Amino acid sequence: MNMSKASPRSASSFYVAFQRYFASSGQCPIQIQTIARQPWRYTRPRRHQIFASNGIRSATTSAVSNQKESIRPQTHYDLFPSSLPSGAPPNGSFHINPAVLRKEFLQLQAKAHPDRHQGVDKAKAEAASARINDAYRTLLNPLARARYLLGLRGVEMGEDESIAGSPSDSGQGMDAGLLMEVMEVREEIEAAESKAEIEEMKARNEERKRASENRLDDFFRAGDIEAARRETVKLGYWVNVGTALENWEKAGDGRVSEHD
Repeated sequence: MNMSKASPRSASSFYVAFQRYFASSGQCPIQIQTIARQPWRYTRPRRHQIFASNGIRSATTSAVSNQKESIRPQTHYDLFPSSLPSGAPPNGSFHINPAVLRKEFLQLQAKAHPDRHQGVDKAKAEAASARINDAYRTLLNPLARARYLLGLRGVEMGEDESIAGSPSDSGQGMDAGLLMEVMEVREEIEAAESKAEIEEMKARNEERKRASENRLDDFFRAGDIEAARRETVKLGYWVNVGTALENWEKAGDGRVSEHD
């Protein structure tokens, strides 16, 4: 009988007959007696036993992990691995070297330029080029970068959000000192009569912005998102002051637009 194709019932009958033959001759081995008492059953090897025996389990686990990583949404930081190897805060710094970032940006754009592709690849290249442009513009601007990092942490900020813009503030705790300082700077800009005065105010405002960016680096590294949100609002005020100073120089007559 070919046991490889035998059914469980025929196999059991075979062993019973085999036992009777040896029992009649008084030579039935103990092993045969034991086997004959138990019905024949095929046991499928467990999945982990197969994987463990030939290394497939570890390879499969690694492949699944890599697949999950590949489908994880990319951040703007992931697009610039050379200039931003540590990624976004808290692992990386809030500060970015503009020259280094621009160099990698130009390299990426050269590869993704739509004119270098055709058909379906051209459409993909256009989408990639747009994504790279958006990431570069966002990361290059400290205020846009801060708002982007807050967005990654679920904090959406409008461009005109005030110091009391957080729902947790409920309109209370407004930084009156900062608002008074901003108003005083605005009055100084309107009263300025020379470019030298404006240049001096621009230098002071650049110092304010650098100090704000340094504090943002500390807050993002520490994971203090609320402090980072409030500091981002402050940085927005100083950016607006800088715009007002630029407008004074463009106008040439010291007048500041009501929308600045």
